[in-house]
Amino acid sequence: MSSSTDYDASTPLAREIADLNRRRRAIATQQFPLPEKTRVFTVSNQKGGVGKTTTTVNLAAALAHGGARVLVIDLDPQGNASTALGVEHQAEVTSVYDVIVDEAPIADAVQRSPESETLWCVPATIHLAGAEIELVSLVAREQRLRTALDQYLSSLDEPYHYVFIDCPPSLGLLTINAFVAAQEVLIPIQTEYYALEGLSQLLRNIELIERHLNPNLRVSTILLTMFDGRTNLSNQVAADVREHFGDQVLKAVIPRSVRVSEAPSYGQSVVSYDVNSSGSLSYLEAAAEIAARGAQD
Repeated sequence: MSSSTDYDASTPLAREIADLNRRRRAIATQQFPLPEKTRVFTVSNQKGGVGKTTTTVNLAAALAHGGARVLVIDLDPQGNASTALGVEHQAEVTSVYDVIVDEAPIADAVQRSPESETLWCVPATIHLAGAEIELVSLVAREQRLRTALDQYLSSLDEPYHYVFIDCPPSLGLLTINAFVAAQEVLIPIQTEYYALEGLSQLLRNIELIERHLNPNLRVSTILLTMFDGRTNLSNQVAADVREHFGDQVLKAVIPRSVRVSEAPSYGQSVVSYDVNSSGSLSYLEAAAEIAARGAQD
C-alpha cells in the first residue's frame, strides 16, 4: 500500500512540476553565445496590451543574466520599462527626451539598472509625451535616435551585445525613430482573439521604413505571449502564427503568469523577482534562443 506522502506521477500537476524541473536543469546549463557586434532590436506592436514592455524588460534581464551587456532605451512616454528596471525617471532626470529633442549625448542619460551589473537603461520621462509634436519641426526628425545611438556605441571601449528599444503602441515619430535606429524588429503577439488584427498594417509600415529610411531593418523575431496551453484558442492562434511566419517565430512561448504581472510593481524583472517561476524560465528560454540565432547569422 502506498503511503499518504506518495503522489501519482501521472497527474497534470505532477507532470507540470516534472516539466518545470526539467526546464530549470536545461536552462542552468544553457550557454548564451555573445554576438560579435551589437544587435539592436525594436520591440513593437501597434496593438496595445500584448506584453511589449514586459517582453522588452524580461528579455533584456534574461540576456544580462546570461552574461550579455544590454541597453534598454525606453521610448514609451508611459515610462513603464524604466519603472520595471528600477531606474530614476522623474521629470528632472536626463532622459531619452533630451537625447532626441535637445541632442544630449546618450552617455548623459544612461543609468545602470539595479537588476544586473550588465544591464543599463535610458529612461523615459513625462516630457516625452510632447516629443511627437516637437519633433515635427526638427531637422532629420526620423533619424535623431539613430544618430545619437551610433555616436554612443562608437564611443564605448566595451560595447553592448544587445540594445532593446521599447516603443509606444502607435506609429508616430517616436516609433519611426526606433525603427530607423534598429536592425531587427521583435514583435510580441498575444495568443488571443484578434491577435493578428493590425499586424498586416505594422508589417507594411516596417516595409515602408525599410524601403525609404533603413534598408537594414528586418522582422527577425516573433514571440508568442499570454499563452494558455489549456485552451483551444491559444493553441489555434499559436499554430496560425507559426504557419504564417515560420522560422521567425521563437519556439519558446510566454505563458500567462502571475509572477510576470507582479514583478514590475517591485521594480524588477521576473528573472530577478522569481527566477524559478514558469514565466522566468520562458523568458530565459526565449533569450537563449535569440542568442543562439544571432550566433548562427
